[in-house]
Amino acid sequence: MESTTVPVVVGIDNGGTSNNATVLTLDGRFLVDRLVETPSEVRSGPAAAVEAMARSFDGVLALTGLARGQVRAVGLDTPGPASATGVISSKGSTNFSQPAWRGYDIRGALEHRLGLPVVYHNDGNAAALYAHHGYFGADAMNRSSVAAIVGTGLGGGLVENGRVIAGAAGMAGELGHVHIPLSAVLEAGQPVPSCACGFAGDAESVASLTAIERNLLPYWLTRFPEHPLAGEPPARAAKLVRGYGERGDELAREIFAQQARALGALFTVAANFTDPHAYFVGGGVVETAPEFRDWFLATVREHTMLRAEQAALATFALVPDRDMAGARGVALAALEAVRAQPAPPPLVGD
Repeated sequence: MESTTVPVVVGIDNGGTSNNATVLTLDGRFLVDRLVETPSEVRSGPAAAVEAMARSFDGVLALTGLARGQVRAVGLDTPGPASATGVISSKGSTNFSQPAWRGYDIRGALEHRLGLPVVYHNDGNAAALYAHHGYFGADAMNRSSVAAIVGTGLGGGLVENGRVIAGAAGMAGELGHVHIPLSAVLEAGQPVPSCACGFAGDAESVASLTAIERNLLPYWLTRFPEHPLAGEPPARAAKLVRGYGERGDELAREIFAQQARALGALFTVAANFTDPHAYFVGGGVVETAPEFRDWFLATVREHTMLRAEQAALATFALVPDRDMAGARGVALAALEAVRAQPAPPPLVGD
């Protein structure tokens, strides 16, 4: 238990099924070393979801023995797309599909509910920020990185000098919707994959769980028609592919090799736009057995085309503390916001 006088910030990572929360002291110590999950209720609409976030906030304070008065700010991340100020896209998103979510100010709603300042990032940016600071440590403010987070979709983030590049509308770093050259990714005759966003041939159309279900597995089952996954419902089959991949199954490894090549193509684009010091990969695709994730990351690196000068400086690494990265990333963002506030004037003048 912490002293009742220790000031802190709270980070809340909002997902399609769960919220995960963490606590960070103002001197940079995380007080939670595991997932602290509660139901997110996002499918029940905005009002229920904001109440669920408030319960997540209260729960992590109770776990750490802290009082609400010790909290100086809250960091919140959600799946994108959303604006830099936490307004869900007017077109909605995968997790926020109901009409009530379109254009909803989720950051402002949580700030009003808690009565505390709330700092917002999308979940890809949050994980990217934590990966950057977790890897570079004290040198983080002098380094740049790009991160790709593979899940139901493909999130990501760009970090320059230790800070997320949000962009004019807050949608920079939406790496999943960057179009990539497919000639080195797909087999001859393989259909051009489509993305749920309506694009064809963007990175998410290959490197995501949705891509496995919609695009990759249907194709590869035509090449392996006797595979056990042919008898499974598509959504279940897609979720089972990773386990097969860990066991060295040929079909599954072909699918993940295509995903790794797609990330390599994406990072090649990033190398020519931002020339970062580090390339991070996170999400379910690397939350696997060591042999599989090492093979996957090595394949990504092999297919990232860097100039000799870039290759001599570039690092490829996994996002650390993968399930906790989102909450920890927005806690860091909240901490930065608190530290940037001007010091209050003295109560008694000179």
